[in-house]
Amino acid sequence: MVKPKINPNYKVVAENRKARHDYAIEDDLECGMVLEGSEVKSLRQKTSNIAESYAAVEDGELWLVNSYIAPYEQAVPFGHEDRRRRKLLVSRKEMARLWNETQRKGMTLVPLVMYFNDRGIAKIKIGIAKGKKNTDKRQTEAKRDWNRQKQRLLRHGM
Repeated sequence: MVKPKINPNYKVVAENRKARHDYAIEDDLECGMVLEGSEVKSLRQKTSNIAESYAAVEDGELWLVNSYIAPYEQAVPFGHEDRRRRKLLVSRKEMARLWNETQRKGMTLVPLVMYFNDRGIAKIKIGIAKGKKNTDKRQTEAKRDWNRQKQRLLRHGM
């Protein structure tokens, strides 16, 4: 059996675990980010949070709003703002598609995971999502529990 190569550059920095609970994710998209040097250094130390953030299309550009990247200690006088708006990089075709999706009723852009890809470049995965109501959340949880119980029964035999 050949063991798959583990890439030392791929590293998850921040994950929005509540997103899949609160939203029904229809599609996702990988985006690049415009970052300052101190932000990249801080991300390498895994000091960020995207739980309260969202993405928005404004004036033909995609922005990540309210994401937190902690200040980098060694760059104190020349550091960055921790909650500034960060520009996301996508093609014009994808930008038009995102704008059309968000104009539909109830659709929003939710950041799912921030990571360094296999080349060591900071990326963020954005999900096109629709908000769930409490009944939808309960149905999803019940379906997950039933699948888990079904797997147990199949594994141990009836």
